Amino acid sequence: MGKLTIFWHRRDLRLHDNAGLYRALKNQKDVLPLFIFDRNILDDLDDKKDARVSFIHQHVNAIKEELEEMGSSMIVRYGKPEAIWPQLIEEYDIEAVYTNRDYEAYAKKRDGEIAKLLQKADIPFHTFKDHVIFEEREVVKKDGEPYTVFTPYSRVWKAKLDSRMSMTEEGVEISYYLEPYPNDKYFEAFAKTDALPNISLQEMGFEETDISFPEEAVRRGLIKNYDKTRNFPAINGTSRLGVHFRFGTISIRQKALSARALNETYLNELIWRDFYSMILTNFPHVDGNAFRAKYDRIEWRNNEVEFEKWCQGKTGYPIVDAGMRELNATGYMHNRVRMITASFLTKHLLIDWRWGEAYFAKKLLDFDLASNNGGWQWAAGSGTDAAPYFRIFNPYSQQQKFDKEMEYVRQWVPEYGTPTYPKPIVDHKEARERCLATYKAGLDNN
Repeated sequence: MGKLTIFWHRRDLRLHDNAGLYRALKNQKDVLPLFIFDRNILDDLDDKKDARVSFIHQHVNAIKEELEEMGSSMIVRYGKPEAIWPQLIEEYDIEAVYTNRDYEAYAKKRDGEIAKLLQKADIPFHTFKDHVIFEEREVVKKDGEPYTVFTPYSRVWKAKLDSRMSMTEEGVEISYYLEPYPNDKYFEAFAKTDALPNISLQEMGFEETDISFPEEAVRRGLIKNYDKTRNFPAINGTSRLGVHFRFGTISIRQKALSARALNETYLNELIWRDFYSMILTNFPHVDGNAFRAKYDRIEWRNNEVEFEKWCQGKTGYPIVDAGMRELNATGYMHNRVRMITASFLTKHLLIDWRWGEAYFAKKLLDFDLASNNGGWQWAAGSGTDAAPYFRIFNPYSQQQKFDKEMEYVRQWVPEYGTPTYPKPIVDHKEARERCLATYKAGLDNN
């Protein structure tokens, strides 16, 4: 095999409408895709049936099979990237490396190290935006500083999107920023090779999950009615595409284009993804610390017994327990219920939001550091655009408003209403007063 261009897949597990892959195929010949099962990440996973590993493995296999049908293949390795790349440089005559950017701290550190390694070998390293519509400082205030409040950010985001519009041959209005990349026009640029070795879950010490994954296809009607259905956990009113966005098995551009045409509320949900990614990039201290430093002065109770009851869905608050049990069983929790459970942990139990953030990170199929962190800090009152600390969700009124017939609760808490269902671990009124006093003391403490 002669000179090759490597395309390194990470959070973009698809061949179609893939920005970095498009550039590689268009500009180079003999492009060979690569995926590394990264031990720096996998070694930290306690659950050897972690559904996310199965999800990634399934999609890597699907890409590899699609490539082999074209007479190409995919390099699949298991190890630490800093150890794998010297092997690849030794093994192949690499002309260039292309990839899409990732904005998390570990990913940026990893890419910086690999860029230096490639530079020493005189191999260009090209990175592209693919995971978001607007990254880092593409949407900023007039003074060039990043936004820290969502509403004005979203207005400028939409205005920027609308600033470059065109009409397709089919008469569809489309933004320059949402145009799909026609990767299939250049598929002949994939390197021709025999099928390359694969790696099984078992070889990496993992097992197949029992959890089923949501479909990539979403009914048009669901998006069209999203603003009317999204808050009710008992009905199928959300897209459940989070895991697909997380690992890039679908194109954010494609879904944003559809949302722009069908439902602004759904489009706003996609803008939140960009917003929190931008916050993490520009304010990296949020990973581990409150966005608003004074909130790190809160004296959390951090009762481990109560935390365990919250984790297990045994708090005696039906909608909280239903949400936690749904999460534990499926790797998913309805968005409205995520807010309720997070508020309950931080406000009613006065448990550090970082404990909840870490638990969600371990359990959520669609775990995304930026969005998970943003959501938890919003609930705790410590983040950007956060709910003020004195806004404390009442689980009973939330139950009455969004699951009045108790359908969601009965699905996940079948013993509700029987003597076996636990009594509330805390009184709502007392917990609210304790929360207000604790937050006030912490925030007033100079």
